[in-house]
Amino acid sequence: MNISTKRKDFMIVNMGPHHPSMHGVLRLIVTLDGEDVIDCEPILGYLHRGMEKIAENRTIIQYLPYVTRWDYLATMFTEAITVNGPEQLGNIQVPKRASYIRVIMLELSRIASHLLWLGPFMADIGAQTPFFYIFRERELIYDLFEAATGMRMMHNFFRIGGVATDLPYGWIDKCYDFCDYFLTSIAEYQKLITRNPIFLERVEGVGVVDVKEVINWGLSGPMLRASGIQWDLRKVDNYECYEEFHWEVQWQKEGDSLARYLVRIGEMIESIKIIQQALEGLPGGPYENLEIRCFDREKEPEWNEFEYRFISKKSSPSFELPKQELYVRVEAPKGELGIFLIGDQNGFPWRWKIHPPGFINLQILPQLVKRMKLADIMTILGSIDIIMGEVDR
Repeated sequence: MNISTKRKDFMIVNMGPHHPSMHGVLRLIVTLDGEDVIDCEPILGYLHRGMEKIAENRTIIQYLPYVTRWDYLATMFTEAITVNGPEQLGNIQVPKRASYIRVIMLELSRIASHLLWLGPFMADIGAQTPFFYIFRERELIYDLFEAATGMRMMHNFFRIGGVATDLPYGWIDKCYDFCDYFLTSIAEYQKLITRNPIFLERVEGVGVVDVKEVINWGLSGPMLRASGIQWDLRKVDNYECYEEFHWEVQWQKEGDSLARYLVRIGEMIESIKIIQQALEGLPGGPYENLEIRCFDREKEPEWNEFEYRFISKKSSPSFELPKQELYVRVEAPKGELGIFLIGDQNGFPWRWKIHPPGFINLQILPQLVKRMKLADIMTILGSIDIIMGEVDR
């Protein structure tokens, strides 16, 4: 922003925090020389809700309904990371059926997130039709979520040691039907968008990030894989049961906005493959490790005592987090979603630090938009794919 003091004919423009293409309450202070971007300063914090401090004053079970408000378009991933940490700290085994159900839900959530990236991204660069198409498929995914969890967006479905409920009767057949239908929809998107000359003019060679910059900035997810690095935590860490399925890491070499689009389209197809394999091999058995419900249960309060009347008639299952520290991560649709967790022989975490992919990926925005045109800001910002709920927390 120091450049603006040298010349008087620069224009400083506020984009946001309530601009229709801002993907949340993000504010950009943009310095312009005509249509050319000289500088860009992102201003965060309009959606800050103190999620990390709330976590340190709740048990894990009490905190689970909060976490879906970080990335409210990929809610299954925030729940998964919240239970994975305590499971690793307490060395808790997850039944095979529960792990398969988790994978199915995570991949459906990945598709839903990528769909709601694709629609607004296309609207940002002037194509309205895909915006209406993506809601058609996304509603079908939310119908599946509602049937399994009772909620369309904020599910509260994952539990330490498994999931809250088993899949209802007929759900698997409905999910098979969705997979078959969605593959034809993806082909429709590609036919409509991928070779469209106006679309290619807007995204090809715009917002290029090379391999060295991607590593230096610590970017992850499609931002990383679109620059030629085949890094996916589902392959690297082998969490849940991803090693049992056959699928390919989607990546491109160009590092521009088009490459990031192609990576996400490819990921949706690979997610369908994983879901179909998980449905086919879904084992029987329990959907939750019931032994952990007995961990450190409080004594039953006597009738009419203070705790009975004012706190809880029946204490919820909880357990002490061991006195250890741990970093746990999953491959969310936007990148590496992680939590740094410190236990202190208490039901509450001593420290709960969120590593959100949107916050890390957003750092490179000022560098990408410099010396570009004003219209390219929306293309680059849209291709990064941020959600302000997890950026501000």
